[in-house]
Amino acid sequence: MDLRQLTYFVAVAETGHLGRAAERLNLSQPPLTRQIQHLEDELGVKLFHRSSRGMALTAAGQQLLQHARTLLALTDQAVQQTQLAARGEIGRLDVGLYGSAIFGLVPQVLSAFRSTHPDVELVLHHAQTPAQIPALRQGRVLLVFERLLPEEHDIEVTLVGREQLLLALAADHPLAAKPSVDVTSLNGQTLIIGSSPSAAANALALCRAHGFEPRFAPPASDVVTATLLAATGVGVTLVPESMTHVHYPGVAYRPLLSCVPAYMDLHCFYLRGTQSPLLDAMLETVAQVRRKLSRRAAGASDALPTP
Repeated sequence: MDLRQLTYFVAVAETGHLGRAAERLNLSQPPLTRQIQHLEDELGVKLFHRSSRGMALTAAGQQLLQHARTLLALTDQAVQQTQLAARGEIGRLDVGLYGSAIFGLVPQVLSAFRSTHPDVELVLHHAQTPAQIPALRQGRVLLVFERLLPEEHDIEVTLVGREQLLLALAADHPLAAKPSVDVTSLNGQTLIIGSSPSAAANALALCRAHGFEPRFAPPASDVVTATLLAATGVGVTLVPESMTHVHYPGVAYRPLLSCVPAYMDLHCFYLRGTQSPLLDAMLETVAQVRRKLSRRAAGASDALPTP
């Protein structure tokens, strides 16, 4: 017994007539008659009472009809689910993230993804980057959002977006009284940075562009921790604009006046060569969000008055 035979059987059972069933199936009547006979022979039972008025189900036929409808419906569902999975529209997507990435661009990306892929289960894993790399390699997460730029031969990195840098400092710090802070004012201040090499390199380059060497505090584990330390008066820290969504008591955020672009990038990274419709769908969402942010930044730049 195969699915084709069940399809033929259901058509005959529902129409009660071989001719009408053959018409529904776009089939001539003789092969349909043979298929019903083969099915009865295979099962060793009579499925229909045949008369001049048509085909009526026997008790055995009525029982088979219930199961046949269920099997055909499950088959259709399996086909649909398989096709949806191939397009990245269903399934489970495990995402790693850490630090300030969770406050700004990542929620935008995940919200955009959910709007177009509502049937995909998103599972978030919060851990530092050193733990995310083996998680990728072991298949426990499919991609990671982080500000750290990993340099691993098997890791592919994609830019998600670029955020303006702000200064985070204690609300009672003298520099907090200003509406914006010139980077040169950080000369002599203790600068708290995250533990990633890229954070130190970016801060060093920014300060040197303004003619001074920064004085660094011992590195914090991440931008969030650095901000909390700044609130205690240990020093000041540079944070992405999305950190303003987090209102810590005693913390003030101030724009920077800089002679060079001052920004912090957010990346997503994943295992090179990964073949996954879900990953492809998320990367397409990342590209859409990145283009939207670029257009917004270009619009804001055009709106600035000409000096």
